[in-house]
Amino acid sequence: MKKTKPKHLLHRKASGIVAAIAAAGFLAGSVFAADYPTSKINTTGMAITDDTVTVGDLHSATGTMAISEAGSIEAEQLAIDQINAAGGVLGRKIKVIVEDGASDWPTYAEKSKKLLEQDHVAAVFGCWTSASRKAVLPIFERDNGLLYYPTFYEGLEQSHNIFYEGQEATQQILSGLEWLAKTKKCKTFYLIGSDYIWPRTSHKIARKYIENVLHGTVVGEEYYPLGSTQFGSLINKIKLKKPDAIYPIVVGGSNVAFYKQLHAAGLNGKNTTLLTNSVTEDEALGIGGENIAGFFSACKYFQGLDNPNNKKFVAAFKAKYGQNSVIGDVTQAAYEGPWLWKMAVEKAGSFDVDKVVAASSGIEFKDAPEGSVRIHDTNHHLWSKLRIGEWQNDGQAKVVYESELIEPNPFPKGYQ
Repeated sequence: MKKTKPKHLLHRKASGIVAAIAAAGFLAGSVFAADYPTSKINTTGMAITDDTVTVGDLHSATGTMAISEAGSIEAEQLAIDQINAAGGVLGRKIKVIVEDGASDWPTYAEKSKKLLEQDHVAAVFGCWTSASRKAVLPIFERDNGLLYYPTFYEGLEQSHNIFYEGQEATQQILSGLEWLAKTKKCKTFYLIGSDYIWPRTSHKIARKYIENVLHGTVVGEEYYPLGSTQFGSLINKIKLKKPDAIYPIVVGGSNVAFYKQLHAAGLNGKNTTLLTNSVTEDEALGIGGENIAGFFSACKYFQGLDNPNNKKFVAAFKAKYGQNSVIGDVTQAAYEGPWLWKMAVEKAGSFDVDKVVAASSGIEFKDAPEGSVRIHDTNHHLWSKLRIGEWQNDGQAKVVYESELIEPNPFPKGYQ
């Protein structure tokens, strides 16, 4: 099937691809397809030949979530280009079928069914919101497909068929609130979210931690439909309540309106403490650095991380997608997905899902831009660090805090 790209991704230059691959420095020893006969490594009827293996890419290229997911599409393609330049997976080049979830959860379910049941892909890299992941989960479990999910999320989930590349609640929400209380001495909090499962469940967890552990108070909690752009009444309530900290989990295009209206109302980093889980460099590009300067984000990755892996990654990404492109937390996590899959397939010596899953336990990707990451032995999540970034006028974040590696615990006691 011919691969299609959203319009905003069509301007890429071939020279950029070459430069990206050269800059990456990930070329490995050759693995030849002849050493792995198709009949031996594909016993479940997936789209694998002696020369190619087909995978799916399922994100929102259109709709309110496109502002957040465009980077994931780009990063996954960059990783696949680099893997192909290094000889592919078990000697087979990766072909990609791109589908658009269109920021619509039933569409995600429909497209995932197509990828697994018609296209017979060996793996899918995709989804962003928890609503999209929840929509496709029963299909992946029924069809025994394999999904690499890049987004930080609320936790409280584990599946044989999903690898979770983003942070769960204990690695992001609880650790971020602890930093906020200790560093900024915050005792009162205003919780704001887009109205779907991730923000609501995350705030349920946050409230329990604020009240039971920090002995603080939630002075307000409100939710707005995806795509909302009117926050004037909310901002007036925030001004009235005067919380020590605003804790928003607003997603997609709504971020642009929310932060611009905060700034216009005189709430900024100089007079307001705000910590969010849902603004990365991808969203900051649309919001404008001047509208979020001085606010904080809790993520595991920021583009400005100073380590050799990240410098190679940023150079490769910009060579492929333009010097003005930006890289956020989920974009970086999405880049890890194809590499983690390749490593598991080659460890298993097979593309069969159950064998790949079994081989994934403990796999470590030492070249990850955020620093070496490892798949947990049992729960399919990654060990990761929490970093707090303070937003600057240029739309980049200055890391002001970095934790040690935090073991993933998607089912924390007392928060289920």
